[in-house]
Amino acid sequence: MSKKFEPVTLCGSSWYQQKYYFNPAFDKLPESVKQELQIMCVTYTEDVGGVLTVEFGEDKEPRFVVRSMEGDQRFDEIGSELKIKALQQEKADLMEKLELFYRIMILGEAPGEAGLEVPKDGE
Repeated sequence: MSKKFEPVTLCGSSWYQQKYYFNPAFDKLPESVKQELQIMCVTYTEDVGGVLTVEFGEDKEPRFVVRSMEGDQRFDEIGSELKIKALQQEKADLMEKLELFYRIMILGEAPGEAGLEVPKDGE
């Protein structure tokens, strides 16, 4: 019997609780990246409400996950979709680097296994 995969949360922000969460397993990320993630998440929830998390799925890729409470009149569903599409474009490079960090530093994959081109001896 295989284990059910549980996503790994990198960070998140909640408009409901007015809180930001950062997973301490990712403490080795540079401070500038941590700050960028915090600004991104908090700005999102201030603009549209709800909860935004950055999670790593079974495919090892980071993704934006949006949740809102049922019946929340403040949550802007259309604004949320537009903002997520913009974030996916604006933060594509950051997301790619976060995936490599996750695969190498958290999962312990070898750089070549994680998708980095590793030079062969003599190159």
